[in-house]
Amino acid sequence: MMLALSRVCRAWHAYAIEHLYEFIWISSAVQAKKLAHTLIMQALQSPTCTYGSFVRRIHIQTPVLERCAPADLLSIVELTPNLVIYSDYHSLQRSLYDDGPDPRCSPEAILKLVANPKIRRLSWTSYGDAPFQQRMTPLLTNLAIQLEYLELSSCSPNFRAMFSQSTTAGTKMDVRLPSLKALKVSLDNNTFAVLSSWDMPKLTNLSVLSSDFSYTGPGFASFFQAHGVKLVQLELGHSSSLIEKHYLTAPQRTQPVTPVPLATWCPNLREFICSADAEWHWQSPDWITAHILLPAHPNIKFIGIRDLDARMRGDPDGFSCEPFFTLFELLASLLRKDAFPELKYLRDLSSESYRMRSYRPHPRVRQFWERVVELSGKRGVWLEDCHGFNINIRTLLRAERTHFD
Repeated sequence: MMLALSRVCRAWHAYAIEHLYEFIWISSAVQAKKLAHTLIMQALQSPTCTYGSFVRRIHIQTPVLERCAPADLLSIVELTPNLVIYSDYHSLQRSLYDDGPDPRCSPEAILKLVANPKIRRLSWTSYGDAPFQQRMTPLLTNLAIQLEYLELSSCSPNFRAMFSQSTTAGTKMDVRLPSLKALKVSLDNNTFAVLSSWDMPKLTNLSVLSSDFSYTGPGFASFFQAHGVKLVQLELGHSSSLIEKHYLTAPQRTQPVTPVPLATWCPNLREFICSADAEWHWQSPDWITAHILLPAHPNIKFIGIRDLDARMRGDPDGFSCEPFFTLFELLASLLRKDAFPELKYLRDLSSESYRMRSYRPHPRVRQFWERVVELSGKRGVWLEDCHGFNINIRTLLRAERTHFD
């Protein structure tokens, strides 16, 4: 619509073009090349008023075979001086056979331009097998003083490198992010060691998606010992079952004898987010722990659960006498007063689970949620859906009546 308005007349063009270029979503290499060409040509024709100056947000998310050329992205970033949000989700083209890549178009060169004092939200993919601190060197000289949200993920052509046990020696980086409040990482033990040395005084929210399950490594411990006391919200994206299976099957590894003292490292946590994909905790077979890293905490008031819909679809106990028995026991473990004594809110974060419960619910789904509602009521905990609304018997009956009406 904005494109059509920009073609009406010069006055409308001047108004519409600013909104047309405010948010750029790149979903293919062709789009990136066309955008780079447009910005370059327009800047040559009118250097005092460029389209790139209107760009505030860039989102790059392409298929594997449609990744963008580094030169195109570099041109785009160079011509968007007022960029506030930049998100790259594994969409930069990298060649395994290029022995001499142009350093002017390297990921580090792009990061140096992106991590400027104006940037507020940055989702950055770290490419290659070089040490993490080497790939993040632009942050040493660029003052991202306004950066509030940082998401870091890894895209390595060498799959084994993702699971290597890197040493933590020489990993200190003098990086200062004075405004950073939220950090999301999907990296390895060495990365946690590097991040432990970063100065992030306002960090309160952390989401961890560890690629090598190195939660017993020194990097993981050093990070939480350095920053854990500041954390108010913690999300552990990998499930207990994945961690336990990894340590049971991985060669030359044994399960830790003592638990990770995550509750001690993070005493001020108020919110915890976990996955519903958990298995029996064999060290304590009478109950199922929500997450092996944080089975209990004295101060948590809110717990959010992802992937409930996936668990309900794949639950082997879905046709037993008690609907979704293991999943119910998982939720029951969260509602144990001795595990989370200050818990006030338990929220289902799955929108698909909301639809399963609210529209044409299967009788076993309804029975399952009736048991959960009863249990949460006895515990005095508010049970909420993904929109933050209360789940109670009345909402379940309303969904049932809607189905039969």
